[in-house]
Amino acid sequence: MTKGPIGVFDSGYGGLTVLKEIAVKLPEYDYIYLGDNARAPYGPRSFETIYQYTLQCVEWFFKQGCPLVILACNTASAKALRSIQQINLPTIDPAKRVLGVIRPTSEIIGKFTHSNKVGVLGTAGTIQSLSYPIEIEKFYPDITVYQQACPMWVPLVENNEYTSEGADYFINKYLQQILSQSNDIDTLLLACTHYPLLIDKIKGFIPANITVLSQGKIVANSLLNYLERHQEIAELCTKNGQSTFYTTDSTEDFDQKASIFYGKPVRSIHLIL
Repeated sequence: MTKGPIGVFDSGYGGLTVLKEIAVKLPEYDYIYLGDNARAPYGPRSFETIYQYTLQCVEWFFKQGCPLVILACNTASAKALRSIQQINLPTIDPAKRVLGVIRPTSEIIGKFTHSNKVGVLGTAGTIQSLSYPIEIEKFYPDITVYQQACPMWVPLVENNEYTSEGADYFINKYLQQILSQSNDIDTLLLACTHYPLLIDKIKGFIPANITVLSQGKIVANSLLNYLERHQEIAELCTKNGQSTFYTTDSTEDFDQKASIFYGKPVRSIHLIL
């Protein structure tokens, strides 16, 4: 078996907030990040389109020698992960693994809520898939999940308008819509990897007793646990502490915006799929 880096995929920049935390938790590993910016956003697209786009990117990671790929994208995790795991992996290479961000979050969300009333904020695609209510019920059948699509949040972040006063209207709008569904919601999950950049503003519009969860550290801790339990996969992942970044769109634009999500300068390579 050939060894290779861990692949981290997102439709755009948001997955960098996950990779950032993974690299902190597991700095010794090598990583390849791919942002499919040329076809972003994935959120409004159909299940079939997202599945085909995600599968194409996963196959590209495998060609780079990646034994493990993380779908650091809620929409791809919601609409493509299960099909890729069940239909494609057995044919492509049963030894390889593709993991998502929904299950790790669903496994531990019950530790944060006291009222058993949880709100999920995400893209239209993630919300429509009902992935979070379905997964959370498996682990915490007593939890009631309320959902709210926030279609304006990703454009605000990607156009660097998320700190503006104009952003306040749309941030507050969706928060009030989800909180109006129940007075007992005490935990809000940011089910999109772009949303951590909004967390300070989000906290300013909600009661102080509500916990706001972002996924980066949750996914990083889950990956650490996974690799400890699956040494056969860990041994196939190279360890030189190197990260390489690819984008299907402009590298100049990607590098400028990616540094906001990743927290330090990024230099990407253009990829034509």
